[in-house]
Amino acid sequence: MTAVTAVTDHWDHSDHTGDNEGRGERGRREGREGRGGPGGHEGREGRRGRGKGEHARVADEDDGSEADPRDGADDASVDADSETAWDDGLIARRVSDTAEGQAMPEKVVDTKPPTVTPLAYDGSLRSRLDALRELVGLSRTRLDSKTLAEAGRVLDEAAARRRLSGQHTVVAIAGATGSGKSQLFNALAGVAISETGVRRPTTAAPIACSWSDGAASLIDRIGIPGRLRRRPLQSPEAEAQLGGLVLIDLPDHDSAAVQHREHVDRILALVDAVIWVVDPEKYADAVLHERYLRPMAGHAEVIFVVLNQVDRLPGEAADQVLDDLRRLLDEDGIALGEYGEPGASVLALSALTGDGVGELREALGHFVARRAAATRRISADLDAAAARLWPVYATERRTGLSEEAREEFADRLADAVGATAAGEAAERAWLRNANRACGTPWLRLWRWCQDRYDLMPGRLPVRTQADEEATARQRVEQAVRTVVEQAAGGLPTPWAQAVREAAVRGAQGLPEELDELAARAGSPAGRPPRPGWWPAAVLAQASMTIFQVIGGLWLLGQIIGFMSPNLGVPVLLMAIGIVGGPLVEWACKLAARGPARRYGQEAEQRLREAAASCGRANVLDPVAAELLRYQEVREQYARVTGVGASVG
Repeated sequence: MTAVTAVTDHWDHSDHTGDNEGRGERGRREGREGRGGPGGHEGREGRRGRGKGEHARVADEDDGSEADPRDGADDASVDADSETAWDDGLIARRVSDTAEGQAMPEKVVDTKPPTVTPLAYDGSLRSRLDALRELVGLSRTRLDSKTLAEAGRVLDEAAARRRLSGQHTVVAIAGATGSGKSQLFNALAGVAISETGVRRPTTAAPIACSWSDGAASLIDRIGIPGRLRRRPLQSPEAEAQLGGLVLIDLPDHDSAAVQHREHVDRILALVDAVIWVVDPEKYADAVLHERYLRPMAGHAEVIFVVLNQVDRLPGEAADQVLDDLRRLLDEDGIALGEYGEPGASVLALSALTGDGVGELREALGHFVARRAAATRRISADLDAAAARLWPVYATERRTGLSEEAREEFADRLADAVGATAAGEAAERAWLRNANRACGTPWLRLWRWCQDRYDLMPGRLPVRTQADEEATARQRVEQAVRTVVEQAAGGLPTPWAQAVREAAVRGAQGLPEELDELAARAGSPAGRPPRPGWWPAAVLAQASMTIFQVIGGLWLLGQIIGFMSPNLGVPVLLMAIGIVGGPLVEWACKLAARGPARRYGQEAEQRLREAAASCGRANVLDPVAAELLRYQEVREQYARVTGVGASVG
């Protein structure tokens, strides 16, 4: 007869002290009914309930299932076990193979908490986690919290797992209703721990089984209470093969009870590895593949897929179903660990007959012995988080503002403020000043009259100042829109929006500021500067005017008889003055074209530089700052993905 006894845990008293009285009563009742066995075993449960009610424990599940009737095998075994405290808070089970029902010799258990070695991440994984943490920090002001939620969860879980034992591997057994996962759980443990039967769902709450001490904090993290923690069959072979394994039997993932599915989804995000148990009837279930296996395709190295109940398949049908299962997994994107390649392990077995269970136990033993499942799981979670963040960080196009785009923006702003027109106006002003200084008096008089005529009422320019300002504002807005589209082109949507917002904020008040700059940076007040040859030209023009005046007065004196007749000299003087004045003016115009053009170009360049500086400070610099931030987060994202170079 096999006897399984429950050992109390002094760490979990707070969860069960309220049930002591009930346990004592049940013990008395069971004692009267003789459940403890023949002879001296009768009434043992009653004595245990009355004498040790403060420390009693039962292993009932959340659904209220009865305790295993084999619990009352031996008085000595119970008394000894009830005083033994497991350091990690697990309920221990011991099995005796003697036909007389005598207990196995007690194994002395040290109540001192074992030394737990925290999980250690390698340099590459630490670097990727640091990059993800930096990435999230840089992105909080640009991305919504929902987008960053998964990345934050991965960081939290990685930090939490790193503080816990690195010597243990937490493996969950998941499956659909009737797949036989609880039966497989019991077969691996070597003792009936999880309830099996025809009632569905059978597993109402997750149950944990640990092959070694020191896993209490890991099980606490998953949220499994002390009354649902078990010990497997104690044997040197099992401890040597599966030492460090923490096995969890999950509720059915397709259970009608919402709470059961919530348990499955929550725990699957916390364990190091998963054993998916499928049966010949539901191995192609769409819910299993679409909701669980396909999203976990990147976690192939920490996944076992077990085809259970192969004893129900005749002949070669098991191999055919197994091949079809591999095909479905391949369609889900799950790499299969065949021919030495990393990937999911696919096995066929029968938990009922034990066929293939040894192969799974051996594979689990090698898997746990490597102690790499936790880091692989974190790395896979990191890959999945990076894949979800791809649309908001990566781009296939080259991003940023080229020099050509910057120059085009400056040209558009220069056109908006009329830099070219201002340069031409400055050139005309220089020539006009030259004409005033070097032109003939008669031409200057005519131009003065023309200017006076242009300023008369009713002769205003057709294009009003308001129209010019409206046109300039439209040009500025068009310039901003153009440069923003060039800068945001190819960026992921959040960063493109951030670039647009930065440009719009900077463009507010830009037309008014450009108008002020145009007024300050245009032609300087007063007359344009004069070259050194201007005094000689003015002297020559004055000499021509004097020749005309002298010749005219000379002729006038001869006409009135004041002077003796002599037409040659006065006519010659007048001819020199009349012809020489325009010649001097024409020569001055030729000489003034170069300085006037340079003067106009300088005025235009000043205005262009002022407009470009204003546009750069208000629009280009904020846009460049956003692009630089995006470049920085893209580099961090590349570190998260592990490629070590910028993406896109």
